[in-house]
Amino acid sequence: MAVDYAVIVVYLAGMLGMGWWGMRRAKSKSEFLVAGRRLGPSMYSGTMAAIVLGGASTIGGVGLGYKFGLSGAWMVFAIGLGLLALSVFFSARIARLKVYTVSEMLDLRYGGKAGLISGIVMWAYTLMLAVTSTIAYATIFDVLFDLNRTASIILGGAIVVAYSTLGGMWSITLTDMVQFVVKTVGVLLLLLPIAVVKAGGFSEMKAKLPTEYFDPLGIGGETIFTYVLIYTFGMLIGQDIWQRVFTARSDKVARYGGTVAGTYCLVYALAGAVIGTAAKVIYPKLPNADDAFATIVKDELPMGVRGLVLAAALAAVMSTSSGALIACATVANNDIWSRVRGLASRRGDDHDEVKGNRVFILIMGIAVICTAIALNNVIEALTVAYNLLVGGLLVPILGGLLWKRGTVYGALASVTVGGLSVIGLMAWYGILANQPVYYGLLLSLAAYVIVSLATRPTDAATLANWRERLAGRGADEEEAPAEPVAVNS
Repeated sequence: MAVDYAVIVVYLAGMLGMGWWGMRRAKSKSEFLVAGRRLGPSMYSGTMAAIVLGGASTIGGVGLGYKFGLSGAWMVFAIGLGLLALSVFFSARIARLKVYTVSEMLDLRYGGKAGLISGIVMWAYTLMLAVTSTIAYATIFDVLFDLNRTASIILGGAIVVAYSTLGGMWSITLTDMVQFVVKTVGVLLLLLPIAVVKAGGFSEMKAKLPTEYFDPLGIGGETIFTYVLIYTFGMLIGQDIWQRVFTARSDKVARYGGTVAGTYCLVYALAGAVIGTAAKVIYPKLPNADDAFATIVKDELPMGVRGLVLAAALAAVMSTSSGALIACATVANNDIWSRVRGLASRRGDDHDEVKGNRVFILIMGIAVICTAIALNNVIEALTVAYNLLVGGLLVPILGGLLWKRGTVYGALASVTVGGLSVIGLMAWYGILANQPVYYGLLLSLAAYVIVSLATRPTDAATLANWRERLAGRGADEEEAPAEPVAVNS
């Protein structure tokens, strides 16, 4: 394993080095939180694909393939569909708003008052997303170094917190590009063909496995519907995803770069399912389907290649973890803390704002690591996160973009009713049940429409300002754009 260890150590050292480089670039709030809104198509596509394809998509996607065959691709496929829908229909308008958070968008659209409560819901979602990604370090470092769960979480989490705190979005963007390349080489170009060959090829896989393993709908229609509802719609409204849209150099970069990333996700989904199906042939009786990825990597790959593929898994986890962490800290500082202190309308010195956001990343990072150590069930934590996000925020966000009659009171009612309904229904039906998000979403929609129609329409000045911002006019950035840099590829 010496060569494998060397590959991993070099990779981790590189992540920290890029954090240091990013610190030298992040001199303003815009640079720190959204990379100066200067990413070109190549870097934007790579970083967007990196953040949405995390440990759940890699380790979990292979596990679903092990359990259900090719239809196990549907979870990651739903993520790709959501990214495609966001990129084609909404990303250009989102990028033109020139805001930092989803709650700022809601304030613009509805004329204030919606930001704090929506910020609390979004903070809970991003926190749980960061926690679930951090928990995944335990699996990888156990395979690599035989570390116990707590030490693995602390090691992986500390590296992510370090480079994210140092350079903010610039560090995360640079590390995500490396992670995107490592994932592509490790999973698509190495593990996929090696797994299929080790399983005897597709003909041998078909001969040894039940026919339902090759049924595209074998996982079940209700499960597919739930994946689409939670993950596809979740991609449309998550702060972690929107914050990447805000980094685009232009609305065209956001649209076309995101479309490329979404298409890549569809390919990645199928690859994970095929790897899992091959693992089922090689190891037919694994006690846990999620062990399929680590087992096939550990037992079937040659020295050096094994280290690269494990680095790919680590890259998948780190990209999602860092993206969720900066999103969590951004929401905590800009949407909650600043509003509670009454500072939302007061602009401070850029340098001070960078310091403040850096401190919040460090604080949220420590909270994420501690929560991850205390929490055991990744699936439950991820389900809570997405149920809150979709049940509480989908309707007021999409309603604000698509229905001009929606009002601030309708939005507040929708967030409150949807969020509380989801929490109550999860307590009643169970966290992993499908009913909480189904009924919570319907109640959120009903509250939004009824209260909006029962209250005064949003005033004309607010809507006029909203239309100006959607058209890319009227944004008041706190600093002039910096000079072009080489990463705008």
